[in-house]
Amino acid sequence: MNKYFPIKYDGKENPKVEKTYLNDKHKRNKQTLKTVIIIPVRYDSSRLPGKPLEILEGKSMIQRTYERCIKSLPKKDVYIATDSCKIKEHCEQFKAKIIMTSISCLTGTDRIAEASKKIQCDVVINVQGDEPIINPKDIKKVIDAAKKYPGEIINGMSIINNKDEFFNPSIPKVIARSDGKLLYMSRGGIPTTKKLDFISAWKQICIYAFPINCLKTFSEKKNKTPLEQIEDIEILRFLEIGYDVRMVELSGSSFAVDTPTDLENVRKYLINNNK
Repeated sequence: MNKYFPIKYDGKENPKVEKTYLNDKHKRNKQTLKTVIIIPVRYDSSRLPGKPLEILEGKSMIQRTYERCIKSLPKKDVYIATDSCKIKEHCEQFKAKIIMTSISCLTGTDRIAEASKKIQCDVVINVQGDEPIINPKDIKKVIDAAKKYPGEIINGMSIINNKDEFFNPSIPKVIARSDGKLLYMSRGGIPTTKKLDFISAWKQICIYAFPINCLKTFSEKKNKTPLEQIEDIEILRFLEIGYDVRMVELSGSSFAVDTPTDLENVRKYLINNNK
C-alpha cells in the first residue's frame, strides 16, 4: 500500500450495503440498502459527438461499458440513463435497462440524480458511459467502500506514473488527506513544485458511489458551482456545497474516451489484449 494512501479494504465482493442503527427499543437491527449501477450517456459530446455508439472491435463503446458493469452487479440492477433516442434504440438491442432523462441535465451526475427518481434504490454506483475497458474489480471496490462507509460519497483514484498523465488536462488530479478525504481536484498538474515539476500525484477514476440524499441535494443546484464551472469537474460541486468525498485507491487500468486519440488508444488496447 502506498504510504500516501493508507485506506484498506475488507476484500469482500458484496453488492449490498448494510446500515446498522438503534431502534426505539435500543435493539440493534440491520437494514439492507439497495445498490444499483446507473451509466449516464449522452450522444452530443462536444469533443467527440456520437462517441457512445463508436464501434470498438465489433461492439459499441456503451455496450462494452455495460458488459463490464454487469460483471459487478446483476443485470437487473444495472441501468443506462440517456436523453437520446438513438442510444436508447441501440441499447435495447443488447437488452439493457434504459431510463430516459431530460435534455437539460447539467452533468452526468445530474442525469444520475434524475434517473434515480424512477427506480427504487438507496445507493447509486455511477460508471461513466465512456469507460469501455473499466475494470469490474474496481467497480466492486467502490461498492465495498460504500458498504464500509455507509452514507458517504465515494470516488476512485489511482497513482500517476508519468508526466504525460500529470500534465494532461483531460485527467483530473486528486489531492486527498491521509484519511482519504478529498481536499481538491483539478485539471492542472497538482501537487507541484515551484518549478512546476512532476514528483508524485494521483488521478481520478470515474467510478462513484452516491447515497440518494446526496444526489438530491446535488441536483437542487440549478447551475454549476463556481469551482465546478472553472474546472469542469462535477465532484467539486459536492465539496462546494459542504459534503465530504472519500477517495479509494483503484487499479487505474482504465481510461475515459474524450478525444479521437483516446478512441484509437482504446482500439489498440483491445486488439493487443484480444478483447
